[in-house]
Amino acid sequence: MRILKVIAMAAGLLLLPLLVLAVDPASLAEALAGVPPGHALVAIIIVQVQILLSALRWRFTASRLGHPMRRATAIREYYLGGILNQTLPSGIAGDAVRAYRSSGDAAGDWKRATAAVVLERLSGQLAFLPLTVLGLLSWVVLLPQDSIPDLWALLAAGLAGVIAIVAAFLLVRPLRAWSVQHLPDLSAVFWKDRAFAIQGGLSTLIVTSYVAVFVIASDAAGAPLPLAGAFAIIPLCLLAMLVPVGIGGWGSREAAAAVLWPLLGYTSAQGLAASLLYGAFSLAGTALPGIIVYGTSALGGWRRGAGIVR
Repeated sequence: MRILKVIAMAAGLLLLPLLVLAVDPASLAEALAGVPPGHALVAIIIVQVQILLSALRWRFTASRLGHPMRRATAIREYYLGGILNQTLPSGIAGDAVRAYRSSGDAAGDWKRATAAVVLERLSGQLAFLPLTVLGLLSWVVLLPQDSIPDLWALLAAGLAGVIAIVAAFLLVRPLRAWSVQHLPDLSAVFWKDRAFAIQGGLSTLIVTSYVAVFVIASDAAGAPLPLAGAFAIIPLCLLAMLVPVGIGGWGSREAAAAVLWPLLGYTSAQGLAASLLYGAFSLAGTALPGIIVYGTSALGGWRRGAGIVR
């Protein structure tokens, strides 16, 4: 398994230079060189909102499981988790660190901490599912009439995928057992006392922020997306990040963008540039403030330890 993981990571990283060579390198360089500073600033600000909302969702989920945490702690640990998820293989290293660092010494704390992280991520995936379906439906507007049969085949494939996921939870014994075992937790996190309203509201805003950053990145690359186009292709690019290759979705996301952007009349180079900028905006928006947050936290701890803070 370790060898397979190394191969997958290497394949994803190798995919990036191959994509650069496959598209027009000059066009790619031109798209990346002309990024307006205002676009980068707005995208990075949206990433801050994204992280803050995600931290609040995690804190709410944890509180529903009897594992309260301070708001400042949730925000600080979410920054750290985001940095690790984007820079380490697997894309879940940061989540594992969040679960470990947020667990306490009391009996069962580590189980509640792990469940909080898992269910918080599940909340995001549940919100992403209708966005993907909406993206598939938007092809009705984008595709010419003579391609409608292919469209229905695409929609049928998407529906089959959703049914397969639901069937897996219902029919596969380990998943069914997990669902039954954690049914009280699922109810507390997603249903009891109208938790679905808070989870749904936060997750919808977070998923929308992902799309917004990608829209800004594409516009910065010289490929402004129409609203229907944004909902048609961006969810598929984000979905490609779940493919377990490369690091933090780098490679698979760019490959999807290079294929999808030409469907809207742009070049593969512009799609690749948009995806690279999305990754850069997301990483900068997570890493730079994260360093400040952790630096401030460490300084505060040192000052208290030295007796400077009263």
